[in-house]
Amino acid sequence: MTAAATEIRRGGTEGDAMTQRDETGPRGRSAPGDPAGSTMSRRVELAATVLLALATVVTAWSAFQATKWSGVQANSYAAAGAARAESTRASTEAGQLTVMDVTAFASWIDAVAAETRAGRDSGLSDDGTYAPVDGTESEFLYTRFRPEMVPAFDAWVAADPFHDDTAPRTPFLLPEYRLEAQERADAELDRAEDLSATARQANQYGDNYVLTSILFASVALFAALSTKLAHRTARRGLLGVAAVLFVASTAVVLTFPKEL
Repeated sequence: MTAAATEIRRGGTEGDAMTQRDETGPRGRSAPGDPAGSTMSRRVELAATVLLALATVVTAWSAFQATKWSGVQANSYAAAGAARAESTRASTEAGQLTVMDVTAFASWIDAVAAETRAGRDSGLSDDGTYAPVDGTESEFLYTRFRPEMVPAFDAWVAADPFHDDTAPRTPFLLPEYRLEAQERADAELDRAEDLSATARQANQYGDNYVLTSILFASVALFAALSTKLAHRTARRGLLGVAAVLFVASTAVVLTFPKEL
C-alpha cells in the first residue's frame, strides 16, 4: 500500500470521528439535528402556539366584556342623573302643593273662628264632628280642599282637636296626608340610588376584565418567548408558567358576570 493511500485512509477515519463528535455535541447532549430533540422542540412550539391562540381569544373576550360593562356604567349614571332630576321636580311640586294645602287649611280655621264669633253655625259640633253648612265661608273653603288633603282633614277632625289636647295639631302630621308627587319623588330618588349602585358595580366588573386582559396578554408574551429560548429547560419552564397563569386567569374569568 502506498503512502498516499495510507494518508487518505487516516484522514477519512479522523473525519468520521470529528463528524460523530459534532453530531453528539459536548457532554453527549443531542445536537440540534437530533430527531429526539427536534420532536421535543416541535411539541413545545405546538403547545406554545395553542396557548398563544387561546390567550389571544380570551384577551379579546375580556376586552369585549370590559367595553360592555363600561357602557352599562355610562348608561346607568345617565339614567341615575335623569331620575334625580325627576325626583327634584316632583319634590318641588309636592312642596308647592303642601303650601297650597296649608294655606287652605289656615283659611278654613280663620273662617270657622269668624263664624263662631259671629254666632253662626260653622258646621263644627261639640262632639268633634264636622258637617259643612251651605252658604258659609268654611263650607266654601272645605269643598275646595284638594282630594289628597280631604282624608287627612277628616281624620284630624275625627280626633277632636278642638277638645282633645292629645290630638294632632294639624292634618299634615297624620299618615293619611299623602302626596302622590312626594311619593313619586321618593321613588325616583330610590331609583337613582339603585342606578348609581349598578353603575359602580359595572365599573368594578369592567376593571376586573381589564385586569384579566393584562394577565392573558402576559400569557401570550410568555408563550411566544418560550419558542425563542435555546435552552430546553428554560423553554419548558417559561411555557409552564404561561400555562399555569392561563388556567388560573381563566378560572377567575369564569366567575365574572357576563354582559351580552
